[in-house]
Amino acid sequence: MAPLKNQFSHSGENHLSGDWIVDALLGHLDRHKLAQPLHRQLYAWLWEAIRSGRLAGGTAVPPSRRLAETLQLGRNTVLAAYEQLLAEGYLVTRQGAGTFVADLFTKTVPSDAAQPASRVGLSSRGQALAARANLPQGLTGAFAPGVPEIQRFPHTVWQTLLHRHRRTALEAWHAYTAEGGLPALREALCEYLFLSRGVRATPERVLIVQGAQQGLDLAARLLADAGDPVWMEDPGYAGAHAAFAGAGLNLVPVAVDEQGLNPAAAPAGPTPRLIYLTPSHQYPTGVVMPLARRLALLDYARTHGCWLIEDDYDSEFRYASAPLSSLQGLAEDGPVIYVGTFSKVMFPALRLGYMVLPEGLVAAFRSCNMRFYRESDYAVQAALAAFITQGHLARHVRRMRELYPIRQGLLREVLQRRLGDALVLSSGEAGLHLLAHLPQGVDERALSAAGAAQRLWLRPLGRHRLGEASGAGLVLGYAGVEERALHTAAHVLADLLEDALDPPNPV
Repeated sequence: MAPLKNQFSHSGENHLSGDWIVDALLGHLDRHKLAQPLHRQLYAWLWEAIRSGRLAGGTAVPPSRRLAETLQLGRNTVLAAYEQLLAEGYLVTRQGAGTFVADLFTKTVPSDAAQPASRVGLSSRGQALAARANLPQGLTGAFAPGVPEIQRFPHTVWQTLLHRHRRTALEAWHAYTAEGGLPALREALCEYLFLSRGVRATPERVLIVQGAQQGLDLAARLLADAGDPVWMEDPGYAGAHAAFAGAGLNLVPVAVDEQGLNPAAAPAGPTPRLIYLTPSHQYPTGVVMPLARRLALLDYARTHGCWLIEDDYDSEFRYASAPLSSLQGLAEDGPVIYVGTFSKVMFPALRLGYMVLPEGLVAAFRSCNMRFYRESDYAVQAALAAFITQGHLARHVRRMRELYPIRQGLLREVLQRRLGDALVLSSGEAGLHLLAHLPQGVDERALSAAGAAQRLWLRPLGRHRLGEASGAGLVLGYAGVEERALHTAAHVLADLLEDALDPPNPV
């Protein structure tokens, strides 16, 4: 059936009258269209005309007998279409008067002097959240931050475990689950986190979530009220900004120095309800918080009644020394919510993370996680538990600890050889990215746009700031790019930086 739009009007009108319905239908019923019966074609045409406002509310439709005779249809065909539209509320009958279009979809155009009182769309909060969620599409390749090496992940081993546990899945796993995660996975995580990160937990205190982002959102919603202040590392993780802003919290930027978040730099104001930290590998600067400051923050949280949210996103990958112990491990009974993820050590599409909670919070977090988000697939969790207990995860992490420094070194060598001291790079002692501090006068956003034209993801440091900018930079992910492609991309980046440092003279 041909579309209705802009095909029927007369005398400059935008609506069809009842008299024109018959003429319009004569040219639009396809009697040879076997896939769609005539009563469905008639119904679909009238439905579209009403929905689009071309048949205005209050318009009388032709009596079924007259329409059937004119179109040479059986009356039952017309009645079937009318009855369906009556049942759905698009037509109404008036006793003794006939059948009319319901006054539901008539188009109205406001005059210049009378604008609509309200507009359909996002709320103010929705607009603010959508702005924070503005991520590039297809976040892969050089130099996408936070992306691990995926091609060298042991996919065959993982798929074997996954298929095995799907075949043997318990019937209860196919229903709604509310255990806080598969017990076998929570048990495996306790041992893994203690050995690798010094986290102290029992299986009952571990909550499996669908990624660290969900864990941050859950913590924000359960531990703080709208308007409560939360101290945020500045610069810091934009995903945490989004989670806490989504809960209506007041994001308070606290400057990061060479030791991480500096409480002495916090602006005057109310005591924070939450303090968000990445102490073992600050994102994005890469600095490490020393023991003295960790203990000071623990003491501050106890004294002032606030919670520390420790996001330990990629601390397994430390290259110059063994991974540092977690902040949570310094005080098992302390006010610390530990959040971790498998997206860096395995692959992002797994969408599994975890939280280690103080005992008093477990019941509320578990029930709210189940109510708000539902628990993730227990068969996948069972495969992950086996992947950990059989040693596959530890072996993969060891291989990546050997691979990532090679890739980082390649990137560092090209940039330093091409640019020398003009570009300062972060230490790179851990993680999947470097922070490149740009020389004064270089526009990081213009550089990012130029990189996008070359299919490079150049994340401006400004996107991670809440307060006033104090220096430009780029967050450069290197872990997920094969060496040859990384070498080529590094030279392209060096070309862009050289152009930015020494722009051509205008002709």
